[in-house]
Amino acid sequence: MQYLFRRTEKLKEELRRKFILLLLDYDGTLVPIADTPKQAAITKDTKELLRKLSRVRCCAIAIISGRSLRDIKNTVGIKGIIYAGNHGLEIEGPKIKFESSVSPRIKTVIRVIAKELAKRLSGIRGVLIEDKGLTLSVHYRLAGKKDLPVFKGVISEVANPYAARGKIKIDSGKKVYEIKPPMQWDKGKAALWFTARQQFAAGEDEVLPVYIGDDATDEDAFRALKGKGLTVFVGRPGGSAADYYLKDAQEVAKFLRLTLELKICRN
Repeated sequence: MQYLFRRTEKLKEELRRKFILLLLDYDGTLVPIADTPKQAAITKDTKELLRKLSRVRCCAIAIISGRSLRDIKNTVGIKGIIYAGNHGLEIEGPKIKFESSVSPRIKTVIRVIAKELAKRLSGIRGVLIEDKGLTLSVHYRLAGKKDLPVFKGVISEVANPYAARGKIKIDSGKKVYEIKPPMQWDKGKAALWFTARQQFAAGEDEVLPVYIGDDATDEDAFRALKGKGLTVFVGRPGGSAADYYLKDAQEVAKFLRLTLELKICRN
């Protein structure tokens, strides 16, 4: 994995020449990781960069987040871009509206798990259960270390039996467990779908998908776009499948600014 800003001179021509499809995670990518989702607010500068990029003729933006569609739309608040909530299970944007067909039975299972976890984890301070309709996030960033064995034991006892029967999938991220429907759909599938859609409109050889993310769920997209676009991990370089890395959300904003400057020059 290479540091992206050591390769920008070689990448500039491709970024300038091609239609850029920006596929961006939110938490930990456009904004630093915060103690709670509500505290992760996008800066005015980054928001303005995204707004300007969305108006460039040869650029399109999709925010692909684990948050619910309503949450990510309200949090970012930019018109004219695509929002994919719940890891791509629900999508909305210009000329597009989609929600994956999750069966009522699976939705009921996730509600039952949410209720049971709320009851059994109520005595552990710092645990936040985020019910996002189609999925469930259980955050433990603020929980004390001494409580983690009990917390993880409850997650295992409540959720694992459903996972073993194929009723749900469980993914772990940065101090969070994600409980999802057992569907073959993830950020990688969503990224490929967005890319194919844009290639149909602009021509296959004209589109460069650029995926930027920081968490385990973004690895699906890094793998899916291997050899097909530009994949960028945000954080310390390590075992990611991405080709490049940036250090933090500030460097992501710096890359967005560079992209904007290159696209304006082309126009």
